This record gives sequence, C-alpha cells and structure tokens, in this order.
Amino acid sequence: MEQLPAQRPMTVVQLPNGQHVYADPANLPAAQPSGPQVVHIHQAPPDRTVQRIALGSGVGAGTVAAGVYFGPLLVGVLTAIAANLAMLTFMVLILGWGVVTVVRAVGTGTSNKGRRKGR
Repeated sequence: MEQLPAQRPMTVVQLPNGQHVYADPANLPAAQPSGPQVVHIHQAPPDRTVQRIALGSGVGAGTVAAGVYFGPLLVGVLTAIAANLAMLTFMVLILGWGVVTVVRAVGTGTSNKGRRKGR
C-alpha cells in the first residue's frame, strides 16, 4: 500500500491581487468580492426578473413572496378570461348567423307575395 507524503507539494497559485506565489491551495483564505455584486437582470429567467428587481431595490421578502404567488395566479386568471371571451364571441357569431339566416328566409317569402310579375 502506498503511503501519502506528510505535506502536500507546493503549487503555483494566483492571488486575488494578481500575484503568483508558491502555496498550498487548500490553506488559502476564501476570496472576498472587492465591489458590489452586479446582477444582469436581462439574463434572468422571465419569472425571476421582478424578484431580482425587488431584491435589488431593497424591498422585503413579502414583496418577493407576493410576486412568486400572484404572478402565476395572474397569468392563470388572464388565460381563463381570454378563453371565456373567445367562447362568448364564438357563440355570438353562431347566434348572429342563425338570426340573419332566419330573417332572410322569412323576408324572402313575404316580400314577393304582393308583387305582380311583368311590371
């Protein structure tokens, strides 16, 4: 069985300030961000954009939770309304076509009764 060395060999590591040194990568401190975190909103998925704007502007978790809950709910309600309006429009078209057809049929039969041919 092979025995591991007591110390790991040193390797070249680049520090956050750009310098290169020989060090053990496991013993380096965690890198700290130097400036504010930049969040690219245009790269976020559509359902997270409002949440990222809300979190970035400093509003609380309640606003984010409301966006998570009411966003899909609003889409569902608008879809249901659109489906109802489409069905209502279809029914109005069918009923209108039926009424026009009946009126034309009845009107054609009575309008020719009183007229004489040849005039």
